[in-house]
Amino acid sequence: MSRVAAIDCGTNSIRLLIADITGGNFKEVLRTMEIVRLGQGVDQNKSFHPDAINRTLAAVEKFSQLIASKGVEKLRFCATSATRDASNREVFTNGVEQILGVEVEVIPGEQEAALSFIGATKELSQNDGPFLVVDIGGGSTEFVFGTQKVEFAKSVNIGCVRMSERHLNLQPPTMAQIAEAIIDIDLAITQAAKVVPISQAKSLVAVAGTATTVAASALNLKEYDRHLIHLSRVSASSVYQVAAMFQGMSKEQIASQGYMHPGRVDVITAGALVLSRIMAATGASEFIASESDILDGIAWSLSK
Repeated sequence: MSRVAAIDCGTNSIRLLIADITGGNFKEVLRTMEIVRLGQGVDQNKSFHPDAINRTLAAVEKFSQLIASKGVEKLRFCATSATRDASNREVFTNGVEQILGVEVEVIPGEQEAALSFIGATKELSQNDGPFLVVDIGGGSTEFVFGTQKVEFAKSVNIGCVRMSERHLNLQPPTMAQIAEAIIDIDLAITQAAKVVPISQAKSLVAVAGTATTVAASALNLKEYDRHLIHLSRVSASSVYQVAAMFQGMSKEQIASQGYMHPGRVDVITAGALVLSRIMAATGASEFIASESDILDGIAWSLSK
């Protein structure tokens, strides 16, 4: 048995998973998340804001204590879209390395996609393949196609934080803002479709907080329940309804939804819009919501 710790540091959140892995058996020990908005202003300024670095390093300190208390043998720290884009990333990565004593891997979009695919499809039957795994993050969205392994992958810059900062900075947004966002999103999906056969999958699997929050809304959950959300099937019509609902709400109304994490209130409208445009572009009748994603993929990679 190997006790491993995986950290996924994205644009909006940083997450920790500690698991025991023996052969093909995976036992979750601890899973936690902090919304840190590391990517604050990165799309516009191409650099990390000092406050964002401080928030994220404070979360890393908490994670360090948890890792030490659980007897972890192997640790992997992966940073994604915001860190790829920030010109001053060394200020952040050096801080992490001082706290954890491990190298920060700033992974390219295609590797991010591959890790998401591993995490998302591990529990699914190969009879449901080929799969299109869609990982809507804060800064980027990954499209990954395959059955047993990744066959095609593409990362494009249409994450929920990036689209919120670029287009949807009012809540509710104006029709003009929504129209501009759709043009941007659809163009990126078209770029992804040149590499990935997005309409040829048997199953569309969507991972990460945007997709699971949309699923929670579609399931009419009073509070967020990852066990009810995991592997639920959400129809395309439900996605369109949820996306339209968020577009018509105030921040206070979004925050009042029992399943809504406070750190997603100002970005869920953009995230749901991205998901709805993906549903339209792929022609999928539904998506499978998976609570297993890149974080699980990072953990599995440590079992080798």
